[in-house]
Amino acid sequence: MIKIDNALLSKLILCFFFFTTEIYADDVVLIQSTTSIRDSGFYRYILDEYKKESSVVIKVIAVGTGQAIKNSKNCDADLLFVHHEPSERKFVDNGFGLYRKEVMYNDYVLIGPDKDPANIKFKKSIKVALQIIYNGKYPFVSRGDNSGTHMKERELWSLIKREVGSKKTKWYFESGSGMGSSLNLAVNIDGYIISDRSTWISFGNKKNHIVLVQNEPLLKNYYGIIPISPFNCPNVNVKEAEKFISWLTSKRGKRLINEFKVNNSQIFFTRE
Repeated sequence: MIKIDNALLSKLILCFFFFTTEIYADDVVLIQSTTSIRDSGFYRYILDEYKKESSVVIKVIAVGTGQAIKNSKNCDADLLFVHHEPSERKFVDNGFGLYRKEVMYNDYVLIGPDKDPANIKFKKSIKVALQIIYNGKYPFVSRGDNSGTHMKERELWSLIKREVGSKKTKWYFESGSGMGSSLNLAVNIDGYIISDRSTWISFGNKKNHIVLVQNEPLLKNYYGIIPISPFNCPNVNVKEAEKFISWLTSKRGKRLINEFKVNNSQIFFTRE
């Protein structure tokens, strides 16, 4: 009977652990993502297609854009896939990402009760609509969670030079949660809210709420994907991350994106 020294056995087990961990890491790509892509059902659709091209396992952590960026800075990702271009470009400029590539876009919409007490239904300008809500102190729900949607909303308020916040304005409610929960709050208090269109289409509790302002240049919503920099995160799976980006932004990838629908409505669009 062969006897193995306990110290040698421990070293063999440790080597095996690191070897298998390295293999596993090469076979996995972790995406830090905005919730709107997940909630639309897009990942289920697109990753099923990618399985036909690659054996790599794609894992998705869906949080608000701000949190996704924070997680990526901490090296908890191979890819960042979010929707706030200024924050994305800053992420790359500061050395956390290699580059930003635009993947697709849709738009934001202003939602409100169909009785529309603010009378903004026929206003084609989001700035005019928000000014009326502000002046009339009509209930407005914000995500208040530093997500891409929340950051976009703050930019829109700043365009009309108005400061809002739950501590400053009683009619302004910050949910501190995701788009679905925020929409539920707006519906329950007959309030107004800005949502990405994909989540609104998928949302199942619309009740008497409808889209009031849409198709406005200021409401465009662009989604960018960024491979995490190996200079900041040495263990990042750059090779497989870039393969996924190349596939997603290829002619086939773009066709699949444009063909994705929810309730017979196209959710995302690509350029070209």
